[in-house]
Amino acid sequence: MAVIGELIKRAIDFTGMITSDPDPVHAQEKVLRNLLETARLTAFGKAYGFTQILESDNIIEAFQSAVPVHDYDKLHGEWWHYLLEGHQNVTWPGGQQYFALSSGTTSNSKHIPVTDDMLNSIRRAGISEITNINAFNLPGDFFTKQILMLGSSTSLIQKDDHQEGEISGISAANLPTWFGGIYKPGREIADIPDFDEKIKRIAQEAASWDIGCISGIPSWVELMLKEVINYNKVANIHEIWPNLMVYTTGGVAFEPYRKSLEKLFAHPLIYIDTYLASEGFIAMQKRPDTSSMALFPENGIFYEFVPFDNDHVDEDGLVRPDAKAFSLANAEENVEYVLVISSVSGAWRYMIGDTVTITDKQKAEIKITGRTKHFLNVTGSQLSVNQMNDGLRVIEKEYDVVIKEFIVAAVHRGDDYIHKWFLSCDKSPDKVKVAESLDNTLMENNKNYKVARGRALKGVEVELIPEEIFYKWSEETKKLGGQIKIPRVMKEPDFLEFAAFVEKNLGSL
Repeated sequence: MAVIGELIKRAIDFTGMITSDPDPVHAQEKVLRNLLETARLTAFGKAYGFTQILESDNIIEAFQSAVPVHDYDKLHGEWWHYLLEGHQNVTWPGGQQYFALSSGTTSNSKHIPVTDDMLNSIRRAGISEITNINAFNLPGDFFTKQILMLGSSTSLIQKDDHQEGEISGISAANLPTWFGGIYKPGREIADIPDFDEKIKRIAQEAASWDIGCISGIPSWVELMLKEVINYNKVANIHEIWPNLMVYTTGGVAFEPYRKSLEKLFAHPLIYIDTYLASEGFIAMQKRPDTSSMALFPENGIFYEFVPFDNDHVDEDGLVRPDAKAFSLANAEENVEYVLVISSVSGAWRYMIGDTVTITDKQKAEIKITGRTKHFLNVTGSQLSVNQMNDGLRVIEKEYDVVIKEFIVAAVHRGDDYIHKWFLSCDKSPDKVKVAESLDNTLMENNKNYKVARGRALKGVEVELIPEEIFYKWSEETKKLGGQIKIPRVMKEPDFLEFAAFVEKNLGSL
């Protein structure tokens, strides 16, 4: 098997030698032209004059002038709801076989169309991920090992003329035949809809597998690994899977989970970040000397960047109608942007809710900085999720604790506002001192927050709770596992409901 692995590795190396990354700016213009040509006779394409846009000297500027930016509610309310009713040729040619369900924080419930072209785009990105792995200098043996993909159920919901499920489940249900030999947990277990039952079955089968790579959202992967370790009565996961070398993460920031995950390993893994959203495979980490991820400039997605500031984004986290958008050609490095995409899923100038910075324009590399609605600015504090995460890493070091999950909101204390935090914590430091440390750290690193603390923001409170509370809330109010992510910022009414849930359930743990 080692010989086979070396042959595969050499084939991947050879493929890399004869292919090179395209010029991202030229590739992006070509992608947009292909998108417009393919969809010009759809209802959307006719309504917004795609044929005329294609005749323009500058199709990017013409496209941006003709087509408004959409959030999910706008695109669904005006166009995508027709797809759910069985209409064809609405925003992309043909009908609709799949819809990706998402209960993300930008909308309570989403049905994202997943076209055949989108599935092909995701497959191409996945193959690119595999062929690019030679950049991480893995031994030939790695390519003979199995890949454990922990996602949502591949048993999709049949609705009239289409099927529904989370994007990870839809993608796994459409894996190419050749991949079946190395894919775990296999379709039988992947079909199980109940997350707890799924990881129990994985734990029962784990000893018979030879896993080299695991993939999934960190919080759910950690729960799965703990179940495997406990069921098999071993000290760490490498006693079950000695050849485990790689973890491809995604969905949320990995760093908050690194410390607790590495307690489950005999040695750290190679971590490769990926960016698979319900709307498509957006980017992946291509090289080991950076934590940034490279966009796919020629894979069916046209990217735009809207500055994430008050001039371009309103208080609800939505792009303003007159906002200036930049293509990759004229966007700048190290500026925080709202990411907007047009794609082979029939999404047009669609904000998926993430904010990013471009870290290397020539390589088309980005970092996710947060969510447009995971941004706390009720009192002018202008706190991004990245700043919150950075502040909590300081708290972890200062108090020697692990904080993986948190939710924060601006809530009333009389006529004033305070920031109230719920933090998962593996120990019990003084919560008043933790609040003071967090407050001071944020003031040191965010001048807007410091100004707000002297004006409208009158205090900071912290509650330290077990991380299981967050997962129990997620399970009861949404669904455990898959692409489901815990929101970081809530509006006051939702936060008070969460606080009531915490109070009710604390005694049961």
